[in-house]
Amino acid sequence: MTATTDFADRIRAASAAGTPLRLRGGGSKDWYGQSMQGELLDTRAYAGVIAYEPTELVMTARCGTPLAEIEALLAQHNQMLAFEPPRFDGATIGGVVASALSGPRRASAGAVRDFVLGAVLMDGRGEVLRFGGQVMKNVAGYDVSRLLAGSLGTLGLILEVSLKVLPAPLRETSLRFEMSEIDALARLNEWAGQPLPISASCWHRGMLSLRLSGAEAAVAAAQRKLGGEAADAALWASLRDQVHPHFSGGGLWRLSLPSHASAIILRGEQLIEWGGAQRWLKVDDAAQADSIRRSVAAAGGHATLYRGGDKDVGVFHPLAPAVAKIHQRLKHAFDPAGIFNPGRMYAN
Repeated sequence: MTATTDFADRIRAASAAGTPLRLRGGGSKDWYGQSMQGELLDTRAYAGVIAYEPTELVMTARCGTPLAEIEALLAQHNQMLAFEPPRFDGATIGGVVASALSGPRRASAGAVRDFVLGAVLMDGRGEVLRFGGQVMKNVAGYDVSRLLAGSLGTLGLILEVSLKVLPAPLRETSLRFEMSEIDALARLNEWAGQPLPISASCWHRGMLSLRLSGAEAAVAAAQRKLGGEAADAALWASLRDQVHPHFSGGGLWRLSLPSHASAIILRGEQLIEWGGAQRWLKVDDAAQADSIRRSVAAAGGHATLYRGGDKDVGVFHPLAPAVAKIHQRLKHAFDPAGIFNPGRMYAN
């Protein structure tokens, strides 16, 4: 019996019985979202890179393929997943797409969904659905493929995914500048309108750090223009893999805001990435959830209780009624029996 046949048999049986299934790869992101429910369906047996054409900048892999294996293969050809997914222990490519977590380069390169070219999905009927393609110019079904990014396994089992990859930069250097949060946000937005090769940014505890990436001449010219002091490049790996001290202990909120939004005055320590568009807030008091979400919504953004804290307040920002209906209809279309990761994102 093949892995996909086994998956289909289990999904059909679960749908018939109304038994929830907990779709899971390496389990590296079990903590993300609401509490997981249901009988485990482990995807790691379905692994392997199906196709990789370095000259076409496209890779197709099965859901259970370890992220580490994919990145090692790309490194042999001096290529990368430009959205820099966190390299959590045991992470699989299916989980990378389902969680849609991106690292420091996201603001300059794009998010996970921007690199998804196609996907193969097994729905709640045990049927295999194919969306998109394996080349960048093939856009048939492209939006459906992107829809799976961030779905946390609630729409179906991602069997395969085709991703656009990019060449690694020829040169990178890191700079730092001592300045306040308000000054840092103003400076980041000013620089965003200039042709500067900024591939990552971070403000924390009065220090703004930048990463410049690109051709030798472009990086050198930007470094001369910006000034600043040399910074430790290890910062970016610590942010990407979320081992920076700011990610440890207590409740951690991820605030998604327009990059031009002014400093949000909230109790707690903040770390700011993505040119001001992502702000990590550490706060232990669950009673602040409503005020955090009101403040962030007023500024045009949304707030996610990312780690720790009381999940009873809801991990993800409440949806507007019209958007919630779209979510429900999509869920029903792909998973009519409601068996896939029920309640992982919002109450069913």
